[in-house]
Amino acid sequence: MKISVITVCFNSAQTIESTLRSVANQTDAEVEHIVVDGASTDNTATILQGHLHQLARVISEPDRGIYDAMNKGVRVATGDVIGFLNADDVYAHQNVLATVAGIMARERLDALFGDVEFFSPENPARTLRRYSSARFRPDRIAWGWMPAHPALFVRREVFQRVGAFRTDYRIAGDFEFVARAFGKNMLRYRHLPEVLVRMRTGGVSTGGWRNTLLLNREVLRACRENGIQTNMLKILSKYPAKLLEYFHK
Repeated sequence: MKISVITVCFNSAQTIESTLRSVANQTDAEVEHIVVDGASTDNTATILQGHLHQLARVISEPDRGIYDAMNKGVRVATGDVIGFLNADDVYAHQNVLATVAGIMARERLDALFGDVEFFSPENPARTLRRYSSARFRPDRIAWGWMPAHPALFVRREVFQRVGAFRTDYRIAGDFEFVARAFGKNMLRYRHLPEVLVRMRTGGVSTGGWRNTLLLNREVLRACRENGIQTNMLKILSKYPAKLLEYFHK
């Protein structure tokens, strides 16, 4: 089973090297690594040139936002399964993709998802928070729950069936995709109770109260547009539980 890993980047020279190495170091897995660069103006292109031997495809051109870039990767992917690894994230160990491929093949899953650790760029060895995807079930989408997106692996045929990411969402396009794919479609899925990806803090989804406000507004919109009954109080009710993530080390 081949896995297509899509990395979207823009001006990521400070972090993308570790991401590229993380994918290249995966063992016992058939991997297609696709990088979609939004025409970076820093040293990103030079770094990518140095890793062309391990990359299946590099697309470097302006885009209309992160979900437009992700869709470009989906369109050219040829793997049985698709996953996304951000340009400042790394896989938790060298056997992540082999484990994912083995489980999805044996159990004939449409989707598999694990957990994510957040760490500070200043102290990578210290875990600040663990996002557990165990809380996710389709009936909890109305409460704003979704699997940790970098640790979510979905068969390519699911994208063919339900469509790609909506580019009119700025920050919650991944949530909208989950609402569309899991909400009305009977996907065979399961949670793998281990950390699959380590993420640096400071990304768009952890970028302060303004992003949090926009995120929740788009989550509410995504639910309504996919026929999922909810309200803002329901969505905000998940935050006390999310605070516990800082104590799950």
